[in-house]
Amino acid sequence: MISFLRFFGVTVAAVWFGATVFFTFFAGPAFFTDEMKRLFPPPYNGAIAEFVIARLFILHYICGSLALLHLGAEWLYLGKEPPRLSAWVVGGALALSLIGGIWLQPKLKEWQRIKYEQYGLTKTAAERAEAAKSFGMWHGISMGMNLLTLAALWLNLARVILPGEAPRFVSPVNKFGIDRRS
Repeated sequence: MISFLRFFGVTVAAVWFGATVFFTFFAGPAFFTDEMKRLFPPPYNGAIAEFVIARLFILHYICGSLALLHLGAEWLYLGKEPPRLSAWVVGGALALSLIGGIWLQPKLKEWQRIKYEQYGLTKTAAERAEAAKSFGMWHGISMGMNLLTLAALWLNLARVILPGEAPRFVSPVNKFGIDRRS
């Protein structure tokens, strides 16, 4: 069971970190290249990126929940409390993902719609300028949150990969103190 818990924790951490690295440095910027802008000019390239980002956040929620379950399983099965830093790192990464996906992304989406007058929105030039300004500022904050999440995920991956201490309060015979040799 210990091997399974370790494998599970490493897999979840690697998928979560790897997907975030891939999107941040490769997939996300691809939507705003000249080639993509020729195929899908603004605002359509940004709208397509929103669909992919929405799925990235779903992956974050799943991986974050599984990582918290993994911490709980380690605690229950191995008999040792997870380090507070680990709990804060995983919880913080999940919280940043929830804030970004549930609160910030809908606002960014709406500001982009106003900025480009999408879906029949008719706004004044001042409203469009204000939306563009708000979008730019909060998009920068979103990118900062993403980099902070990436750092937390890297720390979490390092934690699950490195061998930890021996479980506390577990006898050398087995977890329940029952000698199976007899």
